[in-house]
Amino acid sequence: MTELLSTRQVAKFLDINEKMVYTLISEKGLPASKVTGKWLFPRHLVEQWIEANTINYPETAAMPDNWRDLLVIAGSNDILLEKTICLFNADCGGKLAVFGNLGSMGGIRALKRNICHVATSHLLQSDEQDYNFEFAGKELDKMPVVVNFCRRRQGILLAGGNPHGLKSVADLGRKNIRIVNRRVGTGTRLVFDRELGRAGLEAGRLEGYAHQVASHMEVGLEILAGRADAGPGIEPVAGLLGLDFIPLRWERYDLLIPKQRFFDRTIQFFLGLLHGDKFKKMAAGLSGYDLRSCGQVVFPDLEKEDRKPTK
Repeated sequence: MTELLSTRQVAKFLDINEKMVYTLISEKGLPASKVTGKWLFPRHLVEQWIEANTINYPETAAMPDNWRDLLVIAGSNDILLEKTICLFNADCGGKLAVFGNLGSMGGIRALKRNICHVATSHLLQSDEQDYNFEFAGKELDKMPVVVNFCRRRQGILLAGGNPHGLKSVADLGRKNIRIVNRRVGTGTRLVFDRELGRAGLEAGRLEGYAHQVASHMEVGLEILAGRADAGPGIEPVAGLLGLDFIPLRWERYDLLIPKQRFFDRTIQFFLGLLHGDKFKKMAAGLSGYDLRSCGQVVFPDLEKEDRKPTK
């Protein structure tokens, strides 16, 4: 039978204060289950969690089952995510992470079909305050664990030097301004369409509105090549390609993980990278990111649940 540790026992096992245990659950993904109002910790999963967060991990001759070595991520694309996948593949010997660029809604639907382990999403809710929950709630039978990957600045990418003097979304309606767009179902397209409506622009009348590309970087490259004057995208692209940028809002970009997969070794390895020096150094070289909540569990709110009175 699986050995279960209490909060006090796991604190002693890790040689930390009991209060720190709750922080590790919320921010570091420490494996835990709540039963009759009390946290219980499967010892073997705690040991795996320690192993997953070990640096300088040695290669071993014994390889686990092939499926457990594969991490499939699908949904919204992101430059820092792509770099993190490369870091995973370089540092986690014997394991492979792959990404399917399906857009935020496509990632959630792939999660529903059980053809990916993690969905990436930044879908702005109707209240324009929160992200992803109402979309995941409509599509999925059970709410996944939601872990923040980053906050990033969304806006309008412009040609370097802003030769047309564009200052706002409303200026995209000016004569002879060509735009490049993102596909329907992406979080960026959702924000862009809302901003066009707020500016009183009829989207279909904008030159290039039907010209859709698959990623933020492709938007930037279309502008860099002179095939468009502007398009929706994230600030890191502007920094990398030397483009100008009109900021619109900071957005939350999350990882959605089914609860039954959350403690898979590949997922824990990936989440462990988000707290490492290599990841932080890599992110520091990119503009437009805020990592203060990176790696923290957004849902469920573990600290709030722990304060609930037991029946």
